[in-house]
Amino acid sequence: MTGQGRQGRRPRARETAETCEAAALAYRRLGWSVIPLRAKSKIPRLPWQEFQDRRADEEEIRAWFKRWPRCNVGVVTGPVSGLVVLDIDPRHGGDESLERWIARHSPLPQTPEAVTGGGGRHLYFATRDPGLGNRVAIVQGIDLRGRGGMIVAPPSIHPSGRAYAWTPGRAPAEVPPAPLPQWLHERLSAQMTGRGHPLAYWRSLSRTGVEQGRRNSTIASFAGHLLWHGVEPEVVMELLLSWNQTRCRPPLDDEEVARVVASITKLHRREESGGEA
Repeated sequence: MTGQGRQGRRPRARETAETCEAAALAYRRLGWSVIPLRAKSKIPRLPWQEFQDRRADEEEIRAWFKRWPRCNVGVVTGPVSGLVVLDIDPRHGGDESLERWIARHSPLPQTPEAVTGGGGRHLYFATRDPGLGNRVAIVQGIDLRGRGGMIVAPPSIHPSGRAYAWTPGRAPAEVPPAPLPQWLHERLSAQMTGRGHPLAYWRSLSRTGVEQGRRNSTIASFAGHLLWHGVEPEVVMELLLSWNQTRCRPPLDDEEVARVVASITKLHRREESGGEA
């Protein structure tokens, strides 16, 4: 079922309910946390903070759709689902911002992509890094949906009456979420710069460290946090070289740590100066 096909007609109420319920159950089986949204809306039907830490079971999901048969379906982003989503708004320059990123680094891997009812795009990536939070306008025309965030998922209906739809060949049943590319993680971490992240998280991280698979991304997040709070780049480098040796399991090579910190420092300086992202 193509995005064009889904947007070419208006689904009947019963059909919309059945397909949204089926989609919610399918997303749950992928390990994603889902919540019900008001019909033709992005507004959750219930308090959803708990679903940032746990996934509803199938019985709960079926009960929601029995109670609210026309509701949309939302996917909670962040560690609970192992997802972050780039929300790209072409009307505000999102496509151009993404193209500039890609031109400087490398093409994005194949990953689930949805077309929104409002004409935007959602790109789903796999990561459980809690340092990537929810932020509007991380660059021009691109929002980040991570920890504390939520995204409206296909086949929900937009207020315009158009349906959210998976890009042909890019539904999660056809292509699993690709791991968030390292270069993109570093850019997002630098532009998040730790703002709004609980201080207790950083204190815990400094003591406990991380295991293989999270070392690069955590060092990127930590560097952005320290730089945002005014720590000199040379001190950040020294601190993270030491932290890597004592808290990463196993430690990265010093050269790799230096590369990540230098990359984040460059991006941080560009953001501070108002330069192009």
